[in-house]
Amino acid sequence: MVGKPVKKMNVWQLTMLTAANMLGAGIIMLPTKLAQVGTISVLSWLVTALGALCLAHVFAQCGMYSNHRGGMGGYAAYRFGLTGYYLTNFSYSISLVVGIVAIAVSAVGYIATLFQWHLSPWEGAMATIALLWVAGTANFGGSHWTGRISSITVWGAILPVAFMSIVGWYWFDFDLYIEAWNPNRLPVFEAASESIVLTLWTFLGFESAAANMDSIENPQRDVPRATFMGTLFVAMIYILSTNIMAGIVPNAKLLTSTAPFGLAFSSMFNGSIGRVIMTMMVISCCGALLCWQFTMSQVFKGCGESGAYPRIFAKVNRKGAPVWGMLILLTLQSCFALMTVDANLFAQFERIVDLAVITNVLPYIVCCLSLDRILVRAQAGNSLRRQMVLFSCLGAVYSCYAVYAAGWRPLCDALFLLALGYVVYLKVVDKRQLQSHIMD
Repeated sequence: MVGKPVKKMNVWQLTMLTAANMLGAGIIMLPTKLAQVGTISVLSWLVTALGALCLAHVFAQCGMYSNHRGGMGGYAAYRFGLTGYYLTNFSYSISLVVGIVAIAVSAVGYIATLFQWHLSPWEGAMATIALLWVAGTANFGGSHWTGRISSITVWGAILPVAFMSIVGWYWFDFDLYIEAWNPNRLPVFEAASESIVLTLWTFLGFESAAANMDSIENPQRDVPRATFMGTLFVAMIYILSTNIMAGIVPNAKLLTSTAPFGLAFSSMFNGSIGRVIMTMMVISCCGALLCWQFTMSQVFKGCGESGAYPRIFAKVNRKGAPVWGMLILLTLQSCFALMTVDANLFAQFERIVDLAVITNVLPYIVCCLSLDRILVRAQAGNSLRRQMVLFSCLGAVYSCYAVYAAGWRPLCDALFLLALGYVVYLKVVDKRQLQSHIMD
């Protein structure tokens, strides 16, 4: 018996999902973290925005001209074959599993501030686990359901941030902005490097349009649109809102704030408005968590279908949701969340979060190196190829700079895990099944 066709996302829903992945979790505590560096971090913003847009353009062209399945892994397969497919998706999988737990920890902290809860480490860990499971099981309704929810929750971040970007100039104090320029008196290059990882973290998610290409109605047309437009929109409001806020709230107050946007709107209006903004930010962050859990499930589902991962990750319910794979991943995430209970374990958890950033960036470099081969296979014109060589080089250089700014320790951890993944690939993975899946 043929079941009803699974409803998929349209381009608007995919764009909103991409924006939600970047906005909902990236912006929520960013002003406080950037206050540690000062308003000189605007230099990092310019570098990161340029790098992210170059990468978004690279991913857009990859999506438009690639015929391979498997998102970033499918792009990597053009130049690096089955090994590139496996290791790219393996690296991205690691970053998703761990990075989502870090987002949930931040969301619980924001919720606790909103309701003035004083959570013990154990209570915080339990709340994080509960939030992870709620966001994970909410995806059991399928991609169309997730797309509809994200199209709503993302406005919890867009409206306050857009208001700050457009109207916040009325409260902007240029002298206050200049006072916070470089509080630590760091050299310019060092100050930019200090905040480059922070600004990069906020853009992680623009690749999620490619990661969810199997859930979109017309991936070759809509993935490029969603990737580029979502990234451009988020870049504009990120840069404007965080820099305007630095001219409204003194740097010393931002440094100690656990809800910077609520603090800013309280300064502009009153405490009641500030709490409304905090509530909207919490809704947006929870929506972003839902979208990230969906993206993770789709990456593992694709790998399960290809034979790269155990087949259980590919089993879906009648809505097309990989329920069993999600339950396994939620259990694994719960174990990571428990690491936040103990001080010594939390230090290890922070190290794993640094690892998540690196394992997210490495696939970007691989995709930049693969684009020209994709264009050659698609018989694209020479002018487009020359243009995209420039964008690929800029994207790869920026990604390498971000890896450098993160430090050697997480890079060594990432390379060690990739080596383990390569051993699994050599000994376990069925290469014939993988080949047939990618080229299907």
